[in-house]
Amino acid sequence: MSPTDAGFYFAESENTPLHVGSVAVFEGPAPTYGEVIRLLLSKMPLVPRYRQRVRPVPFALGRPLWVDDPHFQILYHVRHTAVPGPGSEEQLRNLAGRVLGQRLDLAKPLWELWLVEGLENGRWAIISKVHHCMIDGVAGTDLMQLMFDITPDAKHPEPQDWTPQRTPSSVELIAGAVHDAVTQPLRQITAGEAGGGGVTGVAKTVVGAGRSLVGALPTVAKQLTTPIARSLSGPIGPHRRWAWTEAEFDELKPIRTALGGTVNDVVLAAITNGFRELLRRRGSLQDGMVVRSMVPISMRQESERGKLDNRISAVFVDLPVAEPDPVARLESVRRQMDEYKQMMQLVDARSIIAMGDFVAPTLLSLGVKAALGASQFYSQAVTTNVPGPRIPLYVLGRRMDSAHAYVPIAGGTRVSIGIFSYLNTMTFGINADFDGFPDIDVLSAGIRSGIDELKVAAGTAGPEEPARPAAAKPKPRKAAAR
Repeated sequence: MSPTDAGFYFAESENTPLHVGSVAVFEGPAPTYGEVIRLLLSKMPLVPRYRQRVRPVPFALGRPLWVDDPHFQILYHVRHTAVPGPGSEEQLRNLAGRVLGQRLDLAKPLWELWLVEGLENGRWAIISKVHHCMIDGVAGTDLMQLMFDITPDAKHPEPQDWTPQRTPSSVELIAGAVHDAVTQPLRQITAGEAGGGGVTGVAKTVVGAGRSLVGALPTVAKQLTTPIARSLSGPIGPHRRWAWTEAEFDELKPIRTALGGTVNDVVLAAITNGFRELLRRRGSLQDGMVVRSMVPISMRQESERGKLDNRISAVFVDLPVAEPDPVARLESVRRQMDEYKQMMQLVDARSIIAMGDFVAPTLLSLGVKAALGASQFYSQAVTTNVPGPRIPLYVLGRRMDSAHAYVPIAGGTRVSIGIFSYLNTMTFGINADFDGFPDIDVLSAGIRSGIDELKVAAGTAGPEEPARPAAAKPKPRKAAAR
């Protein structure tokens, strides 16, 4: 495993399942369970990792390895269920919340897929789970080739026989870990894996990482003196609430054009309103307060697309929830994101990731757990935006209607928002600790009303959406939640 992948693996705990997931809804009729099994078996050669499990190195002398599972049985990983009538969206959300809240079996390949029948209007769904140590969000988009087609009449090959490779013994793992511990730094020096030749390559990695950290110091110092919404953070239990809302690109692009910034800036401004409404309803909104959200950023280069590992960094954005003016909230978000973009052009965030190659696995495990424990004192949310396909996708000839992303929560950060785009729609999947967010529907409705506020401010609201003062309290839309 890479250091980043190993970090996600080490961070898994009883109350912290660290898989990413999604719920995709399709036009009917639903395929049979056997058809889904045969489709997956035909695509397995494209992603060998789906037949591999994690093998820890004894005594944590090295990072965990991926090895073929000699007992791989696809019938364990693909489940079949149905929702009771009438098969509403809320019933699907409730089912998905339960399924996605359960841990994967770390002794088996780290994925599951659920075929869900019984949705209204003859539709059906797929709930998928893949551990974060195996894949990041952008790689996950590439992996749609596993099941998805771009035409309804696509042909699939017949399933192939598969023979697992021999699993290395504990003695072999220890010997390999010791060998790597000795030779890895030497390879970095002699082969210039760190981005240059010889010692210069290692120096570039260290200097690049140091420059990245130094460049971030002014922002971190400012954030440490800014009041944050600490009431949103706290211990995480074993259960989850999940809700979602959505917007059309045709709503977001005119806002961007009229008010400036990017579509992502507009989205973060709408999410700011969601947290503002949540805190206001709780009676804990204070002047100058922000909700600090970790925003993962893909470091994946075009040549790395499709590789099954994590290539991500992150920035921390202060969502100005105390600001009553939606345009001012958007400008604040835009200014921060512009500063981060400029900073990342001057520093090498990949150098920080590369530094993990020099960290002992035991220290890496302890460092990840310590960082998660400290996260509740610095950030209160995770907000990640994964661009999806802008063309229709099909599974066994059935067209996908919509997709919703599931992002895990960990440490003291009790809420995450996974944003996924498909065709002309952007969906917001909200995952939260069950006890910490009994009012998750307020957050969901607040995001939607935040978009409506920005439409009014931009002058792009339709005739069915009467104009109102920019800072007025928006009328919340109905949003179901578990």
